[in-house]
Amino acid sequence: MDIKSYLNRWVIFGAIGFASLLLLITLIIIGWTSPRFTPDVGFAPADLTMIPAPTNTPNVTAVPTFDPNLVTPTLAANTLGINAYVQITGTEGEGLRIRSAAGLNGETVFRGEEAEVFLVKDGPQTIDGYTWWYLVAPYDETRAGWAAADFLAVVPAP
Repeated sequence: MDIKSYLNRWVIFGAIGFASLLLLITLIIIGWTSPRFTPDVGFAPADLTMIPAPTNTPNVTAVPTFDPNLVTPTLAANTLGINAYVQITGTEGEGLRIRSAAGLNGETVFRGEEAEVFLVKDGPQTIDGYTWWYLVAPYDETRAGWAAADFLAVVPAP
């Protein structure tokens, strides 16, 4: 069997032409059957907002009126009360037990550190020989509970 007689120029050109024809048919079929790519954005016109030029406004001063319903009572300096800021003191570094309820029987929620600052939200309640105030940490409202006034000192608002 002589293989050289099968590998002449016409056979090679014919094979290349047939392969090209198969490739062209494959590309056409893939092009017709595959879904067309559509971009998600599409045409998006730009929005333009016209802002009118400023106009001359006469200087009018507002006259304040007194409304007794809008006045909130303020505490005198160094007075322990609602909306006062207090600092834990006098625990000799051991901290203060902040409880879930006023009184010595209330469950300890967490231990407030010496010099930690809280905002008074409720109280006072006198139970078990102590005056109790409901405190909330101004930086974390989950740190809240009742504390005995004996270990609190009023501090200026931060």
